[in-house]
Amino acid sequence: MKTLVLFLTLAAAAHAAPPASFWAALHQVETSGRLGAIEGDGGRSLGPLQISRAYFADSRVTGSYEQVIELEAAIKVASAYMRRYEPEAWRQGNVEILARLHNAGPGWRRKLAATDAYAAKVRRAMR
Repeated sequence: MKTLVLFLTLAAAAHAAPPASFWAALHQVETSGRLGAIEGDGGRSLGPLQISRAYFADSRVTGSYEQVIELEAAIKVASAYMRRYEPEAWRQGNVEILARLHNAGPGWRRKLAATDAYAAKVRRAMR
C-alpha cells in the first residue's frame, strides 16, 4: 500500500502545473484580461496570451495557429511550451521561471535583466 501511495504521489508531482492564478495573471499582463483575436507585437502575436507563430510551433500542439485566440487553447499551447522548455520549473510550479520563459523564450536566462519587469508584473498580478 505504501508503494502505491508513493507511486501516485510521484506521478501527480510529475504532472504538476502552475496554479490558476498564474494563468489569470499572465492573461492580465498580456492583454488586460481581454479575449479574442487580439494582435500584439506589431502583428507578431495573437490572442489573450499573445502567442507568436514560432511559440505555437515550438509547443508542438496540433491544429492551426489561429486557435490561440481562445483562452483555453492558448493555455494549452503555453502549457505544452513550458513543459517542453522548462519541465523542472513546470513540475515545481515555479511561476517566476515560467513567466520569464513565456516572455523571452527558451534563452530567457541570457536576458534576465530584460525579463525582470515582466516577471514582477506577473507576480503582482497573482496577488
